[in-house]
Amino acid sequence: LTFNFCPNCCTVLELIMASAEPQQRFGQSVKGLLSDKVGSCSGDVIALTRQVLKGSRSQELLGLAARNMVIQEDAILHSEDSLRKMSIITTHLQYQQEAIQKNVEQSTNLQDQLRHVLK
Repeated sequence: LTFNFCPNCCTVLELIMASAEPQQRFGQSVKGLLSDKVGSCSGDVIALTRQVLKGSRSQELLGLAARNMVIQEDAILHSEDSLRKMSIITTHLQYQQEAIQKNVEQSTNLQDQLRHVLK
């Protein structure tokens, strides 16, 4: 199969092929730039996703810290209440100790008096 071109047609065909070459290079250049931009945008989306996840994790950690703080505050208040009660109990025990000491002294005096009377 052979093609016969007239001299004028060959020139037109050569012009078309010559103009197609820069268009192909331009198309490849655009494809390369587009590919670079897509890669760059993909990287930006990944970075943004990481930041959002970090922010979400930070919020989660702050919430957890707040809950732990409330628990600790309750524990501190409970400990403070227990210390106050222990202080009251200590005071009562001191009064009881003093009363027992007085009773022991009095019982010693009574024993001495009983011995003296029984003699």
